[in-house]
Amino acid sequence: MAVESNLSGLCSNLRFKQRRETSTSMAILGIGVDLVNIPRITALLSRRDPQRFASRILSSDELALWQSMPLNRRVQFLAVRWGVKEAAYKAMFPVARPTWKDLTYHGAKVADNGQWQKPSLTYRPPGSSIPVIDQIHVSVSHDGDYVYASVLVEGYS
Repeated sequence: MAVESNLSGLCSNLRFKQRRETSTSMAILGIGVDLVNIPRITALLSRRDPQRFASRILSSDELALWQSMPLNRRVQFLAVRWGVKEAAYKAMFPVARPTWKDLTYHGAKVADNGQWQKPSLTYRPPGSSIPVIDQIHVSVSHDGDYVYASVLVEGYS
């Protein structure tokens, strides 16, 4: 009886070990934060062509949205995306090296079903076949002249 019990326990441990070795484990790959001074972005836009600057740092979806919004909201829109993308780069490096246009930020919003949706960040590197990064968590806060962004990246270790 004792031998049978030990054998059963041994088989159970082997099955658990086998599952653990064959499954892909998720891990936190990085955490990044950034603080953006909105007047700094305003000054930058006054010295350069705002359209050119926006084209450089925004994905195609973000650029279309930026072009359709009122002028008085554009600076904060750019400041948020700048902060989120800087924080994302810090969180992803050296596992991934995203460019400005590889990342698209979607702000918090109310969905069609009336439920509140958290902000999200999409990473679409060109020519990628196997995703290393699985989840990207993003949080953004605005206060006065500042935008704070934090990004946590989970992936396959």
